[in-house]
Amino acid sequence: MTANTSAMPTASELVAAYATQELSPVEVTEAALDAISERDGEYHAYCLVDPKAAIDSARESEARWLEGNPIGWLDGVPASIKDMFLSRGWPTVRGSRCIDPDQDWDTDSPVTARLREHGLVMLGKTTTPELAWKAVTDSPLEGVTRNPWNPELTAGGSSGGSAVAVATGMGELSVGTDAGGSVRIPASFCGIVGFKPTGSRIPLYPASPFGPLAHAGPMARSVDDTALLLDVLALPDHRDPTAMPPQMAAYREAVRRDVRGLNAAYSPDLGYLDVDPEVGRVVGSAVSALSEVGLQVEQSDPGFSDPVEEFELLWAAGAAKWLDSFPEGSAEKLDPGLRRLWEQGLTYSASEYLDAVAARTAIGIRMGEFHTHHDVLITPTVAVQPFEAGHDVPPGSGLPTWQRWAGFSYPFNMTQQPAISVPVGFTSSGVPVGMQIIGPRHSDDLVLAVAKLAEEANPWPAGHPAAPL
Repeated sequence: MTANTSAMPTASELVAAYATQELSPVEVTEAALDAISERDGEYHAYCLVDPKAAIDSARESEARWLEGNPIGWLDGVPASIKDMFLSRGWPTVRGSRCIDPDQDWDTDSPVTARLREHGLVMLGKTTTPELAWKAVTDSPLEGVTRNPWNPELTAGGSSGGSAVAVATGMGELSVGTDAGGSVRIPASFCGIVGFKPTGSRIPLYPASPFGPLAHAGPMARSVDDTALLLDVLALPDHRDPTAMPPQMAAYREAVRRDVRGLNAAYSPDLGYLDVDPEVGRVVGSAVSALSEVGLQVEQSDPGFSDPVEEFELLWAAGAAKWLDSFPEGSAEKLDPGLRRLWEQGLTYSASEYLDAVAARTAIGIRMGEFHTHHDVLITPTVAVQPFEAGHDVPPGSGLPTWQRWAGFSYPFNMTQQPAISVPVGFTSSGVPVGMQIIGPRHSDDLVLAVAKLAEEANPWPAGHPAAPL
């Protein structure tokens, strides 16, 4: 692995440079489009790029900055969105050959609407596995998205395109979805920050068929940028009746809260997972660094058993409900793994589904009790290193499904707790490793503040991820 260790500017740095006219949104957008042209042929992070719309938007932003009248906290910052969010004027085919791109696309999702309202420059849409159904990013429609630190390896998923775009400078920010780890897993594999906030913190429309498992999440190269983007995404939208009310304080300020002296639990395996020794070594070292800067860390497991069977039932049932609305004959066009998931989901009874919901609730109660003793829980983000691209599980592992290697992430979709992945180091083979920080429900500000401390205690090259080449 080789990397360019010259620092790419963060979104926060760009906004500061726009204010002083040191940089302009147009030249920054042109640089992002050049990066896409130069790099995306190898990594395949984007499924749609709209250079004209991006440059037009950047020119409008430049005029606002010259007048001293930006319309938002991230005005003029180049960004992308995962091809799961409705976007006016762009098809949202969700990685599927079963969705006709030639139809009217005249609606923005809440995520897309908030980005536009705050003046972000929309570069395009990033790749996803079909219907975001798995934790790697490949599909029969779009092909394989590859890891920027080693293109032979997977970028993770299902928000792999977003993670690669951010990691390689093909846009400073992105927004992914996370119903089982789909923001945090690719963030870990690609060496960026990915945050799944408390359930319903970011409004969603249309509602996800994966129900309360589903979250939207900001992806960035720093914790500060992640907090700033969350301030934008968490603004209200009437189309999501489950969305939480506006936050009381800005996340961009709360991230600087002093959390030294707080109590953290470190669970290296949640009590039941088989963790790659290299991953364990890197995360263990990062936890020690956190202890040295003042976080009070003790090793403790949360005390629940692996809920993989209950998660798989909820996952398959959601997929089956969604796919039942697809046109006749769609089954033959689907990713074979998604088709099997559909068939599996059709076998469950309402009683079995409610049993899985009860199990999800029980874990949530257990974690609520756990957090009366520990402010946050720290774990590895993923139990394995990035593996060969084009596979759902590490080749030779014998694992039947992707959920069997993603056990650090999906339990906290079930509980709807905020969880963030922060890059903390590299394996001996030169691929990134992420550390996950989980807090009680509604403690998004706390999780971001601990993540900021972790970032400072475990500095990335030049302060944030380098641009892999």
